[in-house]
Amino acid sequence: VQLQASGGGLVQAGDSLRLSCAASGRTFSNSVMGWFRQAPGKERKFVAAITWGGSYTYYAESVEGRFTISRDNTKNTLYLQMDALKPEDTANYYCAADRESRRTYIESQYRNRGLYDYWGQGTLVTVSS
Repeated sequence: VQLQASGGGLVQAGDSLRLSCAASGRTFSNSVMGWFRQAPGKERKFVAAITWGGSYTYYAESVEGRFTISRDNTKNTLYLQMDALKPEDTANYYCAADRESRRTYIESQYRNRGLYDYWGQGTLVTVSS
């Protein structure tokens, strides 16, 4: 089972980036998936999550209105569209997936690292001012 994140890079404040997370080894179409990020010297924090059916999404307050999480279950791929990027968005971005199938949770659980069993290797996003 592998999650491969890609799409990071160096951009200027106000620019956009789209991250992708390709899953292999099993299908994640029935799994909750999410994005977390970790800035240098800081703990890994929740960014966004999407339910297995894609009907509900959850965001950290710091990215609400600027980032959009989505999924294409036919391609077994998760996305994070990041607009109006800020220098404080600079971090390694990690995709993650729940091993359970067709589970629903209360909102706080989607934001918890402990929900997720599979993690990608991270893709670096650097936003210059």
